[in-house]
Amino acid sequence: STGAAKAIGQVIPELSGKMHGMAMRVPVADGSIVDLVAVLEKDFTVEDVNRAMKEASQSERYRGILDYTEDPLVSVDVIGNPHSAVFDAQSTLKIGDMVKVLSWYDNEWGFSCRVVDLIKYIAESME
Repeated sequence: STGAAKAIGQVIPELSGKMHGMAMRVPVADGSIVDLVAVLEKDFTVEDVNRAMKEASQSERYRGILDYTEDPLVSVDVIGNPHSAVFDAQSTLKIGDMVKVLSWYDNEWGFSCRVVDLIKYIAESME
């Protein structure tokens, strides 16, 4: 299982109790995936979702954290990728007011890169 859905509720209180998550163990070295389904209040298209994710990946805030690809992916493709998530644009689905998105990540390396970012941030704030 995974505690990610509960942790998101602690970080973003508005989402507390509104998410559920599960982890699937598969025989791969390190690549993992988030399979997220959400009900959206506004009308949208797959293109809208993909465009928003692409723009976010290029933004100052998420550059280096969120990656975006339109290429086909499998788990080994993300091993060694330093991003916390690689948004898989080919997998975006719309069913009525629900959207399903996939984001891949290297469970060990991506996390380690965020720890390094945090250490740098703390060091810079102490100067």
